[in-house]
Amino acid sequence: MIGVQPPSGPLAGIRVVELAGLGPAPYACMLLAELGADVVRVDRPGGGTQLVPPAREALHRSRPSVAVDLKSPDGRDVVLRLVESADVLVEALRPGVIERLGLGPDDCLARNPRLVYARMTGWGQEGPLAARAGHDINYLGLTGALHAIGTADKPIAPLNIGADFGGGSMFLLVGVLAALLERGTSGQGQVVDAAMVDGASSLVTMVYGMLAAGMWQDRRAVNLLDGGAPFYDTYACADGRHVAVGAIEPQFYAQFLAGLGLTGDLPGGQFDVARWPEQRQVIAGVFATRTRDEWTATFEGTDACVTPVLGLTEAPAHPHLAARGTFADVDGHPQPAPAPRFSRTPAAVRGAPRPPGRDTRTALQAWGIPGDEVDRLLDSGAVVQAD
Repeated sequence: MIGVQPPSGPLAGIRVVELAGLGPAPYACMLLAELGADVVRVDRPGGGTQLVPPAREALHRSRPSVAVDLKSPDGRDVVLRLVESADVLVEALRPGVIERLGLGPDDCLARNPRLVYARMTGWGQEGPLAARAGHDINYLGLTGALHAIGTADKPIAPLNIGADFGGGSMFLLVGVLAALLERGTSGQGQVVDAAMVDGASSLVTMVYGMLAAGMWQDRRAVNLLDGGAPFYDTYACADGRHVAVGAIEPQFYAQFLAGLGLTGDLPGGQFDVARWPEQRQVIAGVFATRTRDEWTATFEGTDACVTPVLGLTEAPAHPHLAARGTFADVDGHPQPAPAPRFSRTPAAVRGAPRPPGRDTRTALQAWGIPGDEVDRLLDSGAVVQAD
């Protein structure tokens, strides 16, 4: 298909209809496409709300876009015809909206009982907050996770990776793949309700376990993994840049102290919590005497678990990431490459982001709608071909 390379990943042969949304659902569909699925993105004519210019929206790469007026009967029918030959449909509208358009689970499963109907929302399909607006920071706030992240003074949102992409996209993918496997036995599709608030809660299972065991305090910057421990934190260097330290195990901690020249010089032992503030002050003073790259060289080849904190423009050029091909060139810009990796059926970026409606004619024909019918739909305005 024009603008999209053929599939090569382990999901080749799986067909996905994506009703375009923002953030987590597009990311999940990008990953499905790069794992080999034949994904068609159904956009609104004109594209609707766009946070990023279409040519630079990385989450829209690797799959074609068709523009369909879902409020028109013919447009609704186009989607239902795509559903007939699809394995998966992904939608991310507020609960009830897609049903009012006549494209809800009952409508689609009536056309295709084997369909996996995947729904992405922040709060879930039911519950007191189901109809409310929200964003990653709100969903994360209700789980306890946001309360545990940040400085002693305030919680700090970890970008939007906690609920949107970690709790949302990844759990949607788990649900879709599990439902596809189950369908192989039952022959039946089903609805997957992926709520970011559920997924984000699951991501902090270990912390809840530590809390139950009395190994975690329900406040920030006093625990092992939240910046409370001086051997699991970031430190400013002489040039204002930072290093990350994760020397938890005693043998790694010993190498960490040796690299700093502090063996035997810190007050108290490694897990002497009462002395952690004093230890941090000493460690910070040592790190402030050299630049980030000088410290990187000092700890090179050791198991001290000290690494540079790289900027987004630095990371793609790091020797380890470059050697692994962790980043790919997409239309002249570095972007993260597909993950994970497969020995026989490698995943791949299959093309730069496609503007809304750029592939309407070719994609609909590839999904089995005859050319003369596509012409009629274009003439009626039910679908739109972008320039």
